[in-house]
Amino acid sequence: MAGVIFDLDGVLADSEQLWDRIRREVTTGSGGHWAEGATEAMIGMSTPEWSRYLVEELGADLTPEQAADTVIDRMAERYATDPPVLPHAEEAVRAVAADYPTAIASSAPPRIILAFLEVTGLVDVVRGTVSSEQVGAGKPAPDVYLEAARRIEVPAAECAAVEDSANGIRAAAAAGATVFAIPNPHFPPAQDALDRSHRVLGEVREVPDAVRALAAS
Repeated sequence: MAGVIFDLDGVLADSEQLWDRIRREVTTGSGGHWAEGATEAMIGMSTPEWSRYLVEELGADLTPEQAADTVIDRMAERYATDPPVLPHAEEAVRAVAADYPTAIASSAPPRIILAFLEVTGLVDVVRGTVSSEQVGAGKPAPDVYLEAARRIEVPAAECAAVEDSANGIRAAAAAGATVFAIPNPHFPPAQDALDRSHRVLGEVREVPDAVRALAAS
């Protein structure tokens, strides 16, 4: 145990369903349709991936760049007016970062990761941040976790990862990290993904103690 990497949406921010609602509104408001399974398909996708999905699969009459800009602008407005930070998220990150180099590996774009760090005052606490749009592929590919580990100068196999979604758990496990799962109540991860986690937790405030227990084992 030499580092800790947090996911953002669903772990530190109650935002998975907010992303989903905004994408639905942008898609249907621009002539597209919302298909069954679209929500699950986009969990873990990078911005280029989900913006293409809105256009190519759901028929939004926009370019992928326009779709991405519109969705991200609306999400940024929400962070500015009513940030969806989960209870105890800031305290959990501070507690972990007091002992270990800490990173965020998220499917959210860099602009939203920064908005979270600013509103919580964690800019100088979290050592490294990576958006999946900055690497080769979104979750469940391991790319974003491998890069986050590189940025805090810790091998991924020596990191604990905190995730809420099936694709996120799969990504962290594929990178070799030890995964703590906090199942998202809005989009519960599949059992086969949970089976790849080291331990299932109830909420983010349990993370510091869980990390200490892992380090002591």
